Amino acid sequence: MAQPEKKSGLLRKSSGSKKVFKEKVVLMYDEIFKTEDPVQNNVRFWEELFLLKVNLEYLEAKLESLVGDQLMQMKDNINSLFHHCVLTLREDHQIRVVNALQTLCGLLRGVHQKNMPNTGFDIINILMGFDNAEEEMKSLMVSLDSLLCGDGSLSLKGLCLKLLLCLITVTGNISQNTILEYIMINSIFEAIIQILSTPQIQQHLGYDAVVLLALLVNYRKYESANPYIVKLSILDDEMALNGTGLVLSRTLCEYNRHYKSKEEEAQGGIFSTITNIVGNMFIGEAEEKLSPRTNESLLLALYEAVHLNRNFIAVLAHSHPEMEPATPPQSPSSPNTPTNSQLDGNLPTSDALVSTELPLDPNTQTSNLLITFLKYCSIVMQDTKDEHRLNSAKLCLIILTCIAEDQYANSFLHDDNMTFRVHLHRMPMRHRKKVVDKNVPSRPLACAVLDLMVEFMMTHMMKDFPMELYLRCVAIVQKLICYQKKCRVRLHYTWQELWAERWCCLSSLLGYWAESWTGRHSDTAYQQAGTHFCRPWKDGRQSTHPVLIQQPSGI
Repeated sequence: MAQPEKKSGLLRKSSGSKKVFKEKVVLMYDEIFKTEDPVQNNVRFWEELFLLKVNLEYLEAKLESLVGDQLMQMKDNINSLFHHCVLTLREDHQIRVVNALQTLCGLLRGVHQKNMPNTGFDIINILMGFDNAEEEMKSLMVSLDSLLCGDGSLSLKGLCLKLLLCLITVTGNISQNTILEYIMINSIFEAIIQILSTPQIQQHLGYDAVVLLALLVNYRKYESANPYIVKLSILDDEMALNGTGLVLSRTLCEYNRHYKSKEEEAQGGIFSTITNIVGNMFIGEAEEKLSPRTNESLLLALYEAVHLNRNFIAVLAHSHPEMEPATPPQSPSSPNTPTNSQLDGNLPTSDALVSTELPLDPNTQTSNLLITFLKYCSIVMQDTKDEHRLNSAKLCLIILTCIAEDQYANSFLHDDNMTFRVHLHRMPMRHRKKVVDKNVPSRPLACAVLDLMVEFMMTHMMKDFPMELYLRCVAIVQKLICYQKKCRVRLHYTWQELWAERWCCLSSLLGYWAESWTGRHSDTAYQQAGTHFCRPWKDGRQSTHPVLIQQPSGI
């Protein structure tokens, strides 16, 4: 017998003549979504509302069920709900404040899901009214800034960050979200920096803080003045910069560990092989990807930090003992989050991780943010067939380009006194066995960057040529070689692999280009690739000399 559908807000289903009971908060929501003022029937309506547990599912569903004219008829009551939510944030009663924050999240999502034609101003009018918008948003931002900087619990601070992320990401394109103009005027940059500067808070809420900052920096960054870009570019707070680096390192490290565990499971022996064969018989073309889903929000944050703030380059080189990454707890969405009394655990502190003093045990591996990022790149850049991973690989190469262009970054990339063992992940191919080299020599980080570029270019010489990614790889190699020539640095690297890859690529391009002139396949990518082949001069001086590939003779 089919089970009856569960309806949100019902305490007991109706059976025969029995009356249906609803939660009190649901009844109060129904009062709001009427044309009459709910205060007329109950003077203490708003005070009682925020003492009740929020039913987000019902609130969002109610807003979504309204058609255009109905929503405009209830605009005054929705404005009152938004106004009283903002007023409640100033109170000291934590339960009321938490319920007000959750109600604001549901209200924002529910209104934005209506997909109104004029996405910006109509939504502002429905939420708070044009006349009161500036004052309401100023009051909201002041209250959120006070809660984030105050001595409240982690769950309360986490809800504030969730509300801000909800406020920013309700539209597909943040540059079309007009509400962000008020966040530009009433800055919360200092509150975000304070979270990243406090180790106990940063370990739990750092992820949301970093993502929030990255999104705010990208709001109309090329169209108008963005105060968050200016403040991030001049930030010199060492604790905040190190905290940002720790958040990025922990998240990327967790991704690498997850990939490594899945890779080990795939090589688990004959039973695993038989399981994969049987699974592929049923899955067919829908082959499961070995790599977990990438995290572009963290890559975006890393790009903005490297691109805008010169002081962050030093954070990339902060060495610490390599340790098993601990999965950071998710930012709280409810009051059932660990409180400040639960923070005194065995989590590594920022002082322990960012210290540049290396361990005395020679067998202990050392790492830093750049090494973790290079390992992450070696995973992401293996598969670029779908658009999602192609964009991730592109963003990784843009970050590496920013690093290769920086003079200070090049100095520690080529420093013989800063050597590391970097275990890059290599793409499995038919013509070579997957070899896990456990005896990787300790070398300057520039060698690991070159290895990563050579590995990508050797494993992606395909008919559907990734032209843009390939050019970025060549540009990174070129910048490293130019620095070595300018500063007269001799890097102990097996250059034969690089030059062999260059000639192999040139031969492949010439072959495909010759076929393209005979009409066998498209030559869109190959016609552009020829001018970017680099080789050393005959007299031994390392330089970049473009060799123009001419049309093959006889065609």
